[in-house]
Amino acid sequence: MSKPKVYVTRRLPQKALDMISAECEMEVNPYDRVLTKEELAEAVKGIDGLLCLLTDTIDEDLLDVNPALKVIANYAVGYNNIDIKACTERGIPVSNTPGVLTDTTADFAWTLLMVTARRVVEADRFTRAGKYKGWGPMMFLGGDIYGKTLGVIGMGRIGQSFAKRARGFNMNVIYYDAYRRTSEEEKKWGIKYKEIDTLLEEADFVSLHVPLIPETEHLIGEKELKLMKKTAYLINTARGPIVDEKALMEALKNGEIAGAGLDVYEEEPELASGLTELDNVTLAPHIASASIETRTKMAEMAVENLLAGLKGQDMSNIINKEVFK
Repeated sequence: MSKPKVYVTRRLPQKALDMISAECEMEVNPYDRVLTKEELAEAVKGIDGLLCLLTDTIDEDLLDVNPALKVIANYAVGYNNIDIKACTERGIPVSNTPGVLTDTTADFAWTLLMVTARRVVEADRFTRAGKYKGWGPMMFLGGDIYGKTLGVIGMGRIGQSFAKRARGFNMNVIYYDAYRRTSEEEKKWGIKYKEIDTLLEEADFVSLHVPLIPETEHLIGEKELKLMKKTAYLINTARGPIVDEKALMEALKNGEIAGAGLDVYEEEPELASGLTELDNVTLAPHIASASIETRTKMAEMAVENLLAGLKGQDMSNIINKEVFK
């Protein structure tokens, strides 16, 4: 019996690729970039399984290229890049990689919060440029973190992990989520529920941890940014379109908020014009989960889902379970 054919849309940690090649005929995107729509369409022809990334758009047009596709494994927690309804209609199970990157992403959200508040990147550029001529009492004054109010929008796995870390900074943690947690959970985690407008008005730091769905697109726009304190900071490690990037740029430029730390962008990898010219924003290239351990675990999880789906077995992290009903 011939081995199933699999296409991987970007090179992954070798351990994961070895897992696939041991059981399948495998082809991997040979380029160190996202495939074009045409290249991806050509790649999926004749394959049984697809291991894709958040940067790959899996829509009806692509699915129609290969009606025999059996399974899709997404190397990400989010799956807004995939038309789940279209996959379900075609009987294609889709999986993601939840849980494994929770703590790593929470760590990085704190990294962005701290380096933005204390102007570390700006100070690093200053020092490297040979401008540091000695200590001064007014150099790179930033914002304190200890004892401040932290606003967390989205209290899922990552939001919870992020909020727990605030205990070490003796912060007052307030949160907003579409589903309010129980009083027992709020007491256990040391968090207080606030409506989103109230949270924005009260928080010294606002960190976003919601999925990208129609209801959260531009959740933070001009109106919401004007509600924030002029001394407040916005952190986004979730999804770019949750924030109206042009409105954020104007708020930063006009001093409506003190600063922002971004790991994701509305038109990724493109940035809003003028954003890179601002000193009060820290810009990272979508690396919140980028630790060796986590990226390897993500890859292994995606492969395990892929192989299980190809064998007709239960996929641990299937998104559309209804395909098997």
